[in-house]
Amino acid sequence: MEANMNPTVVTYLAYLLLSVALTIWVARTLFRNGQPFLDDAFGGEERLARSVNHLLVVGFYLINFGYITLNLKLRKEVLTAQEAIEALSIQVGLVLLVLGGMHFFNLFIFSRIRKRKHEVAMPPPVSPSERLMNMKGDYCEPNEGTVPDPA
Repeated sequence: MEANMNPTVVTYLAYLLLSVALTIWVARTLFRNGQPFLDDAFGGEERLARSVNHLLVVGFYLINFGYITLNLKLRKEVLTAQEAIEALSIQVGLVLLVLGGMHFFNLFIFSRIRKRKHEVAMPPPVSPSERLMNMKGDYCEPNEGTVPDPA
């Protein structure tokens, strides 16, 4: 390597270093703190919850590293330190927005999985022995072992 590196190359290297480090930090945080939600969502089936958590993190890495790679090219040539910092702030800022979006997407997935688990455990909305009003406004009397005629 030459002693006097091109500012554009330095900016690329700084972008890659910051973006990869931030992605790894967010992924580890999601993995560690998402595990209790998945454990609960899968009813204590820890092996299945760990497997799903791992798959979510792998997908997170693939999407974010793909974005980092596609976003590598700077919009203009960098000639000064000021331009390097400005370009770096734009590139890293975009990565942070994508990481934030992925974080909220993961939270959405966790909440959907948890909600589905809790819906299954909920009691029916109306007890079968209660009197119900049909569409015509008449009351249906519960009959032993029979279902009221809907007509």
